[in-house]
Amino acid sequence: MLKLKFRKLHKTVVDRVNPASIIDFLSQEEVIGANDITALEELKDDPQQQSSDLLDLLHTSEHPQAFTQLYLAIKEEPQLKWLIERIDNFTDQSLVPLLQQMYISDPTGE
Repeated sequence: MLKLKFRKLHKTVVDRVNPASIIDFLSQEEVIGANDITALEELKDDPQQQSSDLLDLLHTSEHPQAFTQLYLAIKEEPQLKWLIERIDNFTDQSLVPLLQQMYISDPTGE
């Protein structure tokens, strides 16, 4: 569910989150590796691109806790309390079909 919320709030995160401490947190929690950090650090002069690339990396990651850890990293930032509240309260009817697709375990839809 967090992954879908972050997808819908992508622009807000890119525009408003300073990625440096988030990257450090995700590295510490072993969500992203050394190669990922190196690639992201090359973009340190463009924080919006860095945030966008970080989110793209997490969306393609197979780490089972990637978005939980991203949420916790943002929660660690006192100035981003408003974003945590927005994530927690985010409801969007467009998520319903996506959630239904996630829960279809059989190709027949049963």
